[in-house]
Amino acid sequence: MKLLNTLLIISGFLCVGIGTIGIFAPILPTTPFYLLATLCFAKGSERFHTWFTNTKLYQKHLESYAKSRSMTLKTKLSILIPVSIMLILVALSVNSLVMRVGIIALLLIKYWYFIFKIKTLKPNEQNN
Repeated sequence: MKLLNTLLIISGFLCVGIGTIGIFAPILPTTPFYLLATLCFAKGSERFHTWFTNTKLYQKHLESYAKSRSMTLKTKLSILIPVSIMLILVALSVNSLVMRVGIIALLLIKYWYFIFKIKTLKPNEQNN
């Protein structure tokens, strides 16, 4: 169990690092990596989970989602666009019809979820 917790903490820090790089490199989506870091820390260490949820990074990128399952349009687009581009490139490069259909289904489900299941906040509502 201690090894699993250590691996979760290491994974959490890797996700924080990659997510932070994503703030500056638009090809890496920040929010999903921070969500994964939160999960890793929550399962691996209460101390690191508390630390991460009190950082400005968490508060800026995830707090509104964690509290009310809502995001600003900018946050939604910063997740949807890079991932969509990568999935479309993969769909165009594979020769398997089944893979292409699967990727298209994944894209449709992702957009449906972001449009209908995650409330869109106005920028001034984000910190309320």
